[in-house]
Amino acid sequence: MTAWCKSSHSSTGGDACVEVRFNQVIVGVRDSKNPDGPRFDVSPTAWHAFLNTVTHPAG
Repeated sequence: MTAWCKSSHSSTGGDACVEVRFNQVIVGVRDSKNPDGPRFDVSPTAWHAFLNTVTHPAG
């Protein structure tokens, strides 16, 4: 797994940031304010579909 990273669009004072980390099988997602709290894992395919949806919304 890579190290956890936060989007460059996240501000240092923001309260709605997530962090992600990757390997070839899993993309881990967690709340940046609670790094020891729960996280969820998705497949790289699901992660790319999510990114495509939020960067190219229908409508």
